[in-house]
Amino acid sequence: MMKWLVVLSALVAFSECIHKIPLIKGKTARQDLQEKGLWEKYRKMYPYNPMAKFYQSGIESMTNDADLSYYGVISIGTPPQSFSVIFDTGSSNLWVPSVYCSSQACQNHNKFNPQQSSTFKWGSESLSIQYGTGSMTGHLAIDTVEVGGISVANQVFGVSQTEAPFMANMVADGILGLAFQAIASDNVVPVFDNMVNEGLVSQAMFSVYLSSQSEQGSEVVFGGVDSSHYTGQITWIPLSSATYWQIAMDSVTINGQTVACSGGCQAIIDTGTSLIVGPTSDINNMNSWVGASTDQYGDATVSCQNIGSMPEVTFTLNGNAFTIPASAYVSQSSYGCSTGFGQGGSDQLWILGDVFIREYYAIFDSQAKQIGLATSA
Repeated sequence: MMKWLVVLSALVAFSECIHKIPLIKGKTARQDLQEKGLWEKYRKMYPYNPMAKFYQSGIESMTNDADLSYYGVISIGTPPQSFSVIFDTGSSNLWVPSVYCSSQACQNHNKFNPQQSSTFKWGSESLSIQYGTGSMTGHLAIDTVEVGGISVANQVFGVSQTEAPFMANMVADGILGLAFQAIASDNVVPVFDNMVNEGLVSQAMFSVYLSSQSEQGSEVVFGGVDSSHYTGQITWIPLSSATYWQIAMDSVTINGQTVACSGGCQAIIDTGTSLIVGPTSDINNMNSWVGASTDQYGDATVSCQNIGSMPEVTFTLNGNAFTIPASAYVSQSSYGCSTGFGQGGSDQLWILGDVFIREYYAIFDSQAKQIGLATSA
């Protein structure tokens, strides 16, 4: 009996060892630019290229996603300097702006000053991050990074020296990548891998909850799962590739009809992409099925009053159906309504971004190489 009590108390202690980072749902670049009357000009200059970050060139990539809205605060250095970052399961490096950057994008964001940190060391390599419409260049550095109460010593990260102009409109200062080391630029060990390697989390998993409406409530949990964020069972799906958080998708259906991903395709669960992105022909088909008309920029608009009568869209992943209602895949603003199905994906890789993750609490298990999905609470 005593032995069982010891095991039980160990389990209880374990379950409490999770670290929560609140995410703020802020104004998007699109909303900000629309209010300033600059959106039309901006979207012509910087066309959306959601696949930019997935071209394997040995150079870390990202995209100019004007609809990203979730970010959290981390700190770097001793004493700590704070930065808002996008927690991005579709890339693997951490980078922030630095005082050595004179680009416009660095002027309106927090900048890291190495000279003010007693634990800072320069790394040996430069870093280049390709965007759909420009790049970020910088240098590798080493310092203590604090995320949600977890302090990671000697974390390698990038400090920017130049940044593409569109980044001036990003809310977040930088990016914290949560995908695998296999796709990290300069083969840098990612932040979460270091947490696991140093025993700073009780389990090699993290989970993401994105709230639908309110600005508060979204969070990343490192080291486990927060059961208050989902209802029902967790469905576990094995990774088809441990590079991105990549899984097999069987089909996309509407009213029982296959409308996309016919014969199967690959998909990644990506917190760093706002939409659900697929090949242009598939996305156009989905948008026409739900009654949307697509403009020259690929934005698919619908009449806001039709949301109640629009069909659900079902994504079947590894034999399990995950359904997204119109109330979730249509975004409403004072400028009208549009679907969250974006063009520009490749035939090889779909992106299930925030539109999907808002409906399904996502658990990223790096040890067992699987993703858990459960209905968001």
